[in-house]
Amino acid sequence: MDGFTAQQATRLTGCTPHQLRYWDKVALVQPSLQQTGGRPGRRRLYSFRDLVALRVVRSLLDNGMSIQRVRRAWDYLRRTADMDGHLSEVKLVTDGQSIFAVATDEDELLDALRQGQLAFFVAINEIAQTVEDDITKFELDRERFLEMLRRVEDDVNDEAREASG
Repeated sequence: MDGFTAQQATRLTGCTPHQLRYWDKVALVQPSLQQTGGRPGRRRLYSFRDLVALRVVRSLLDNGMSIQRVRRAWDYLRRTADMDGHLSEVKLVTDGQSIFAVATDEDELLDALRQGQLAFFVAINEIAQTVEDDITKFELDRERFLEMLRRVEDDVNDEAREASG
């Protein structure tokens, strides 16, 4: 298949024909295979990547983000993908106010509305593992210390017996 028509795109993404036309007009998500160029009778043709973009944008809008915030985040993500080509490796997280991009292979959380500014990111599972490792190390150190004290005590007792005996 060479591409997806607007009608197919609406079925596959859940977007309305009005959304597709509007997003094309305001250059939010434009069909990359064939645009209308404002000429009637010319079909929009979307690529698979365009369909993914349409779903992402629709999902963000459905979750309460304003179109301005979605545009800024999507522009950032598109630029990022153009640099490294791994947009499918990114997960988006939103709190309704901001949109954060999390690369699945990195422990970074980037604020997609602030041009990729590094945001605070806490990996609780890693913190828990570090605490567990520290506790294990502490217990081993304590056992070694107590064993050393027992040996010293045994040595002192042996010396005391020899001295008294």
